[in-house]
Amino acid sequence: MKEETLPAWADELKRRYLRGEASQFIIHGNVNDLILHQGTFLGVGEFLAKVLLAPSKDIIASYNLSSGVTFSKRSGAVADLESLVLEKSADKVLPALERLLLGSNKVAVIIEYAEMLAPAGDANFFSETDRQSVITFHRWATSPAIERSDNVVLLVTENLSELHPKIVSNPKTATLKIPIPSEGERRAAISLIVPGLDTAWTDRLTEVTAGLKIVQLKAILGPPPQGADDPAERERFIQGLLGDAPTTADRARKLAALTRGMGHEEIRTLVAPTAQASGTAEDASRDEVLKLILKRKREIIERECFGLIEFVESETDFSVVGGIEQVKQDLLTIAKNIREGRRQHCPMGLLFTGPMGTGKTFVAECFVKETGLTAIKLKNFRSKWVGATEGNLERILSVVQAIGQIIVIIDEGDRAFGNQEGDDGGTSSRVIGRIKEFMSNTDNRGRVLFILMTNRPDKLDVDIKRAGRLDRKIPFLYPQEPEEVESVLKAQLRKHKVVTALSFPADREAVSAKLLGYSNAEIEAVVLLANDAAQDTPVTVAQLQDAIHDYLPSRDSEMLEYMELVAVFEASNRRMLPKKYAELGIEALQERLKVLRVKIGNRR
Repeated sequence: MKEETLPAWADELKRRYLRGEASQFIIHGNVNDLILHQGTFLGVGEFLAKVLLAPSKDIIASYNLSSGVTFSKRSGAVADLESLVLEKSADKVLPALERLLLGSNKVAVIIEYAEMLAPAGDANFFSETDRQSVITFHRWATSPAIERSDNVVLLVTENLSELHPKIVSNPKTATLKIPIPSEGERRAAISLIVPGLDTAWTDRLTEVTAGLKIVQLKAILGPPPQGADDPAERERFIQGLLGDAPTTADRARKLAALTRGMGHEEIRTLVAPTAQASGTAEDASRDEVLKLILKRKREIIERECFGLIEFVESETDFSVVGGIEQVKQDLLTIAKNIREGRRQHCPMGLLFTGPMGTGKTFVAECFVKETGLTAIKLKNFRSKWVGATEGNLERILSVVQAIGQIIVIIDEGDRAFGNQEGDDGGTSSRVIGRIKEFMSNTDNRGRVLFILMTNRPDKLDVDIKRAGRLDRKIPFLYPQEPEEVESVLKAQLRKHKVVTALSFPADREAVSAKLLGYSNAEIEAVVLLANDAAQDTPVTVAQLQDAIHDYLPSRDSEMLEYMELVAVFEASNRRMLPKKYAELGIEALQERLKVLRVKIGNRR
């Protein structure tokens, strides 16, 4: 076998083993996927045994708690064979495997679901068998006898954080991650799953399936198992191929029965071989396939992340966003750079900051529409279980890295990545450290854009706000002039399709001047209140005035002023600030912040 035919992680394992760096390896990540090798799909365990280890090892044994020990290769005598074959419990099998490793040469042992044998957690709650397993794996890594015998141990686990840290941190144990399939791996898999596709369609499928595993590609693109396909859908597809004719419906019904279990490409070749070059049926079919893939992709990724993320779908763009013209202009430039692939001009991340109700979340969702990129929103991934928070984060970051061309929105960023109070065993510092490491990876520039939103940036970890992680800090403030109020007011009227007799600047004193100091959300509430009073007739100036008089905005003036000044202080560009703040000296700003900080104390 040529070295270049191996996946990168397998090639790295081989090289590190041959250099003598370690005789025990932890393989984690995408361990439940398939690997394409010489035109065949193999599971990870099968690939390790038959492809990577078989040429150099005489005995290859695999063990998990469910099925016990199985041998994929057994060229020589095996010590304690009866114990290995008949037993399943770790306290019996691991000592027998150790005798095999110490008494024989060229032995490979693959431990599947290693986290079930040596789980992470407080040792005080471990069973005696758990403790024995942790110690056994630790000793194997440092055993000179195992290393001299040209033997190797592979511990396989999906989530590294679920394996006991004493094993993971052992300097004699090497760790390798199997990534989610790359673009080239997906293209090769698609070509094997659905042979005969034209290059353009293969490229398109490769693009839209980013983030999916090979096993998922097979499930989505492969032909359904006998009896599992949808006869009605197959009949509709055939009818589209046959076109409009008096006998089309009857022919489609008969052909649907005959083509049971066949995929679309096979049906097309059989029923209408020229349709691929012609037109409408092919385009419609491919549109259906793309919609199905995108739908299934979202379902799969959300499920794999255990509900820790949700996809953001926005129906509105910046046409319904009033005011903040400079902010919108800057964001449109970023969106254009992302769409056109000018990665060097794209920021690594954006910080949206300002008081509540200023439209940070709404603008972020409109920005998603402008870029046309996939966007996800992080939910609360913190867990009370030891190691689960870090594991949740790693799962999310793996998916984000694999999808690419993605926007990651984090609302209330000060709660997710701020300075956490209380003793959490160092979880917060590890989470913050990992997210900072990922955000500063320059390979992600133009591929992954973080948008962090908060009304209290002063509670964020200072280092996460630096350039190279959150390059642009964009302030969102309440309208400062009647003209700014009018921009927001008009946008809200457009958004809710409210008809009104308002005219500016004629009605400035009567309406917009009275809304100064209101947030965007409060202006929206006034518009909806006036629209309710109008009862499907055009909203009058008098009805708007009544709504302004009736509505009671929530007010904590000192807190709101503090949030606004902190947003001004954090802003990365002076051009985004209103005139009164753009001309404000830094010393005066800091002095006022000190006074307010004393007054508000620990209030949020």
